[in-house]
Amino acid sequence: MTYMETLGQRAKAAAPAAAKAGTLLKNQALSAISEALLKNSAYIIAENAKDLEQAVQNQMSAAMQDRLRLDESRIQAIANAVCKLIALEDPIGTEDKGWVRPNGLRIRQVRVPLGVIGIIFESRPNVTVDAAALCLKAGNAVILRGGKEAIHSNTCLVSVMREALESVGLPADLVQLVEKTDRETAAEMMKLNGYLDVLIPRGGAGLIQAVVKQATVPVIETGAGNCHVYVDASADLAKAVAIANNAKTQRPSVCNAIETLLVHRDIAPAFLPHINTAFSAHHVEIHGCPETQRILGDGVIAATEEDYAKEYLDYKIAVRVVDSVEEAVAHILKYSTRHSECIVTQSMENAEYFQNSVDSAAVYVNASTRFTDGEEFGFGAEIGISTQKLHARGPMGLSALTTIQYRIIGSGQIR
Repeated sequence: MTYMETLGQRAKAAAPAAAKAGTLLKNQALSAISEALLKNSAYIIAENAKDLEQAVQNQMSAAMQDRLRLDESRIQAIANAVCKLIALEDPIGTEDKGWVRPNGLRIRQVRVPLGVIGIIFESRPNVTVDAAALCLKAGNAVILRGGKEAIHSNTCLVSVMREALESVGLPADLVQLVEKTDRETAAEMMKLNGYLDVLIPRGGAGLIQAVVKQATVPVIETGAGNCHVYVDASADLAKAVAIANNAKTQRPSVCNAIETLLVHRDIAPAFLPHINTAFSAHHVEIHGCPETQRILGDGVIAATEEDYAKEYLDYKIAVRVVDSVEEAVAHILKYSTRHSECIVTQSMENAEYFQNSVDSAAVYVNASTRFTDGEEFGFGAEIGISTQKLHARGPMGLSALTTIQYRIIGSGQIR
């Protein structure tokens, strides 16, 4: 039996304990995990420092180092996110609908766990805890495979969570970490049929596409975020600057940050200098179309087709001036990864057209794309942002980690 098959076997053996655990026991486990994270914060930070040291040696970008970094406040935030799940309704056993057939059969559609969930992700150690906590609350076992950049952090976090599970009488193997970070192990995980019920990749476009193309187990495609803000001709200038600046600079290394800014030609001369000033405070590198270059001058790099399709995950942005909301929508449909898009406008007609025409998981009017997040949507922590249409779409909270089961009660009916 291979290393990955061993993990799969352990997860499958442990999964029924989570499926049968009542809400009280699962919440006790979440509380124990939250407390253990805070109690072990010094240990976690020390292990995270090893990853950060390696990141510096490997010349990881500042934005990616920020993704990797854990400190007291971030550990507190992670622990708080786990606690918030306690207050959320347990989806397991809830009835979506029920009906009685003419023959007397009583049919109920109820929520049940998916079973064993695999998650492949990159260098954000907070995902390790978010994913484990969500899977647990939804009655699942989870196998986590993070990137080598965060191996010390992830090993530490999983160890802390496994001890917390055992402290309330649940199997530690409900949460397992793939401690081997080679590509062969990842490839084997993608083909762990018979053990994994679903595999969720969470990270950059390269990782997601590799999983989608190579996996033989069911996959939920998530996360690649070539997101856009379109500033319409009627936009409130101050509001547009605030939204675009927040969407790009508040945390550029995450999937709901924008990578392209589209500006209507009529407002571009007034808007672009203001957003340029806001971006300059964060040293944002602008790749612009000829009109953007004409308005902003030599500091703008000429944008290419590749720029419009790129998920920078950094203090870089592509800017294009367009002639209409229709042209903005056409651009988005061509280049978007179907994650999150925004229109800033005072025209309800254009807002309605934008929302009806853009084919993305989240479509905003006059609000930052940074709100595409499970916690911001009221789901608690999230497992990822689904950019596909089957099973789950958008921020994936507890319900997305369940499936349905039909439960039928009869009185001797035969067909």
